[in-house]
Amino acid sequence: QVHLVESGGGLVQAGGSLRLSCAASGRTFSNSAMGWFRQAPGKEREFVAAIKWSRGITSYVDSVKGRFTISIDNAKNTVYLQMNSLKPEDTAVYYCAADPIGRWRPSSNRQDYDYWGQGTQVTVSS
Repeated sequence: QVHLVESGGGLVQAGGSLRLSCAASGRTFSNSAMGWFRQAPGKEREFVAAIKWSRGITSYVDSVKGRFTISIDNAKNTVYLQMNSLKPEDTAVYYCAADPIGRWRPSSNRQDYDYWGQGTQVTVSS
């Protein structure tokens, strides 16, 4: 079992920055990936970014490229999402997730992620 705990959400003005953290505990998978997803009110949960634990290969949705950066601290079993130049449309609950299957590249398909955190709210005011 993998336990994920997100932190770092909050309220920020447009153009501002936030850093989300996701601390993982329990069973870990050296060849697995970690992902960030988000869900706005009335919308489906969507992929934001993902990274492989072992090789640091990353993947981003087009709408956040150049603004968000996903990174990993293996020693702390923690994944980060640095969010810069935030926009009101980034407002959502952000979820951390773990994909235990070793894949060539980190998946953007939420069905591939078996473990999820409780989510953290990010609100960007205009």
